[in-house]
Amino acid sequence: MTFAATNRMEWLLRRVKEAVVLSACRSVLLVSCLLLVLSVSMYPGLWSIGVQLHSALTGSYVPGHHSVLLINSPTEEAAKDIGRAIMERRLAASINILSRTSTIYYWKGEIQDASEVLMLVKTKTSRIQQVVDFVRSLHPYANPEVLSFPVEDGSLAYMKWMDEAIPDD
Repeated sequence: MTFAATNRMEWLLRRVKEAVVLSACRSVLLVSCLLLVLSVSMYPGLWSIGVQLHSALTGSYVPGHHSVLLINSPTEEAAKDIGRAIMERRLAASINILSRTSTIYYWKGEIQDASEVLMLVKTKTSRIQQVVDFVRSLHPYANPEVLSFPVEDGSLAYMKWMDEAIPDD
């Protein structure tokens, strides 16, 4: 073989190696991106499974996995309608509707005094934003009260029931 042919073969071999390395790098990048997207999209489900495994193995509760939301309504009928709609969408495990409460608050610069009905909504912490958005979409108040409090501890059997009652995200 001549010198020119040898140089041409070496050049061609280098180009093939570069193409293989570049192709491998693209494949690794693509797989990495897919794994990242899958991890992010599956995080809520994986978190829920992890919490259940932790509880099963250690017999303890992971604080903050569940929350209680306080929601005020103007009437018992409105509270029942909102509560039933939340339950139909399986956004909560249970809802308590408490009888009339007295509420004193500022509204448009004035102190107001009203009678309201309080709902205690028990749900997974991961569902809070869905509940808030849903309540805001159908609540009669322009600015409904929706406050959440994480559950730090409680009956493990009840928490397990809540996990079963509310589907994973």
